[in-house]
Amino acid sequence: MLQSLRVRNLALLEEVELEFEAGFTAVTGETGAGKSILLGALSLLAGQRADKTMIRQGADALEVEASLYFADSARVDALLDELALPRCEEGVLILRRSLPREKAPKISVNGSLATLAALAQLGELWVDFHGPSEPRRLLKPGCQLELLDLYGRCAPALESYQARYREWLAAEAAVARLQNETRLAPAQLEYLQAQLARMEALDLSEDALAALERDFTRMSQVQALTELAARLVEGLAGEEGIESRLAQVQGDARRLGELDPASAPLAERVSSAGLELADVASEARALLETLQIDPQEVATLEENMSAWMELKRRHGGDLAAVLAAREEMRRQLDEQGDIEGALLRAEKASAAALREAQAAAAALRAQREKAATALASVAGQAIAQLGFAKSEFQIRLVPQERLGPQGDCAVEFLFSPNVGEDALPLNRIASSGELARVMLALKTLLADLDRVPLLVFDEIDANVGGEIGSIVGQKMAQIARSHQVLCLTHFPQVAAQARCHLLVEKDQSQSRAVVTIRPIEAERSARLGELARMLGDRNAASALAHAEELLGEAL
Repeated sequence: MLQSLRVRNLALLEEVELEFEAGFTAVTGETGAGKSILLGALSLLAGQRADKTMIRQGADALEVEASLYFADSARVDALLDELALPRCEEGVLILRRSLPREKAPKISVNGSLATLAALAQLGELWVDFHGPSEPRRLLKPGCQLELLDLYGRCAPALESYQARYREWLAAEAAVARLQNETRLAPAQLEYLQAQLARMEALDLSEDALAALERDFTRMSQVQALTELAARLVEGLAGEEGIESRLAQVQGDARRLGELDPASAPLAERVSSAGLELADVASEARALLETLQIDPQEVATLEENMSAWMELKRRHGGDLAAVLAAREEMRRQLDEQGDIEGALLRAEKASAAALREAQAAAAALRAQREKAATALASVAGQAIAQLGFAKSEFQIRLVPQERLGPQGDCAVEFLFSPNVGEDALPLNRIASSGELARVMLALKTLLADLDRVPLLVFDEIDANVGGEIGSIVGQKMAQIARSHQVLCLTHFPQVAAQARCHLLVEKDQSQSRAVVTIRPIEAERSARLGELARMLGDRNAASALAHAEELLGEAL
């Protein structure tokens, strides 16, 4: 849930810090007071693109920051891991976003820099916006099918079907490719066979190729290594080398020790040095011998390295690409020997994949049919509570001629707002007010299945009559039992149902307009005054009495 929100220099708002509670929060204010600023702040933290015109005039930067708490942060932490961002500490997610006027924007998640795309991905897990345009989505078949699948818990069946569907598409593609396959010309066959022979001649394993590259590098340095080793041997054991001169030094040291017994250790050290130098010379000779590479071995190494470099250049630059090319060549050559047989096998595989996909689609359709009957019944009851006592709501599955990504059927919501009229598709009969109420009814029914903790309703009660407002408020309160709800509304009947109440006001008494947002649920007189204003006159006794009545009913 949203715990706190801090906003600085957004539009006409200079700065505000708000604390939020669980349940239903109403946001009210005069038309044009700036209620949408709050919505804009949340949208920015949910990854919406920003425009620098949103920055308050005269300010250097716009800033928004929010703290969100998740009782179970496993889903959020999994996404944070995927995005290489810090996990939540004790279930708390901290989002910050700044938009300077002159500098580059900055986004941070739990104190670590993040991208706008990452912010948008996280936004899908914590907030869902429902505004005036939301009911229009209900006209789209895709949205209707999504709502039905959500209600019917069809996700596992849909995933199973889609896996079978993808397998069938791949099998169909293989058939189409073989149907268009033509026999290769002799020159093409010869080319493929030559290329495959070159590949087969090499040991295309990671270890073998690593050894090839290592030996080739060493061979390339053999001349320099040989020259240095020869100079080392000559310097140690040659005619003018250290060993020949050391004999005289050893004799002088030995005689020195004979004349002066105290100097005998020097003779021993000179003798030891001679032995060490002789050992070094021996190792240098052995190294020089190992550097004498067989010319045939050199030629083979160069040939193999040249072949490997050519394969990488021709087929993609790495071992995986070369191996994939080898398999494709083998397949082409194998199929050339039996195109008709390969096509027959592919057609059988496609037919089998189609049967499996059709069976999965039938199982999915059966689950949807059951869900459609149940959802139409409960949705019809919920719509009746919103002022359509004689309405009729139906959900019809429409068979499709060919399997598609969503199965073998489409869905159509039908509605009749008046008794005696046939139920027709929503896009043919529903007004914006009717659509809003149908969407609200469905959202109420589906709220428990929605895993997003914060639902933001932007004037979803628009285009509905006053006497329905109380029921809309009750629906908001009902959804708030399982979600945190933030609702921007002009209806006092809705606002009175809220546990928390934010008042947005615009002050234009000074030289510059200023928007403020403050909680008023703890100030009964302020809340009664705001409800009375929404009823028509904040100072009228009748409006205040009605406001008192609305609050009493909400309690």
